[in-house]
Amino acid sequence: MELFFRFAYMPVLYSGFIVLALAAWYRRYYYNAPFYLYPVTHLIAKNAQASFNYKKILSCMRFLALAGLVLLAARPQLVDQQSHVNVQGVDIMMAIDVSGSMQLFDDLSLRRPRIDVAKDEAIKFIKKRDNDPIGLVLFAQEAVTRCPATLDKKMLESIVSSTELGIINPQGTMLSKGLLMAINRLKKSTAKSRIIILLTDGEPTPGDDDPKIVVSLAKKYGIKIYTIGIGGKEGGYIETPFGVQAVDMPFNTEMLSFFARETGGRMFHATKPEELSQIYEMINQLEKTEYETNVFQKYEDQLMPFLWIVIALICGEIILSQTVWFGL
Repeated sequence: MELFFRFAYMPVLYSGFIVLALAAWYRRYYYNAPFYLYPVTHLIAKNAQASFNYKKILSCMRFLALAGLVLLAARPQLVDQQSHVNVQGVDIMMAIDVSGSMQLFDDLSLRRPRIDVAKDEAIKFIKKRDNDPIGLVLFAQEAVTRCPATLDKKMLESIVSSTELGIINPQGTMLSKGLLMAINRLKKSTAKSRIIILLTDGEPTPGDDDPKIVVSLAKKYGIKIYTIGIGGKEGGYIETPFGVQAVDMPFNTEMLSFFARETGGRMFHATKPEELSQIYEMINQLEKTEYETNVFQKYEDQLMPFLWIVIALICGEIILSQTVWFGL
């Protein structure tokens, strides 16, 4: 490990200290202190002489605080020229069903729509995969890439969190189209492992693409498909003006098993949030192709030490000027 210190924004550092130097020069040679024309000027002058040293100290503290702010603006960093980090080597696309049936709920005690459960658990899974690019495909009557595979997990979490039913036409479940879209996003990946996590609660809509084409392309590009059927096998429940009503809308277990079995993945079934959480954790444990790699120029911001010094100087100046040397 080879460490050295640097500032990310050197122009800010140079220009900031030039401004400070000019300000110090102006104050030293051109600044005129207030001149009092009162009968007691001799007393004020006496106090001014007695307080000469304390004024210098306060000015010095103020100048150092300003210098600290310049250093903060220049973004101090500790650089590790050659670090060894463990990465998973897995590229992941999540394909989530946003058809109308995802508004159903399965737990009568919680009454949380399936889409809300799916979003929450997807975000938890994303948080656990720090070093793996993850993307998002949404499908219903059509399929769209909501986010390509990215390492910006904050952005991806925001996209998943803001996903709502109706973002695309919810009248349908083009399951194979969603998978084909996800495969298209992974086909150029160079990761050691490529997977798709498909979550759906419905039966594919007539007119959807042939599942055999999906499997053929997934095999061609070495992509495993993990399928999750969410909801009761016989359907779910929905709130109506007349109370809770059962809806008979089962998902296609056979097709989900086919996708998983033929591509080397696994098929899961979840009816409760805790079951979906366990499934994501199981996939998280299964898909770890960990290896060590070199990362050059790893930067760590060192803002806090400088920030605390600036705060201490500012607070120190205020306290001394308002207590110890107040009125001098």
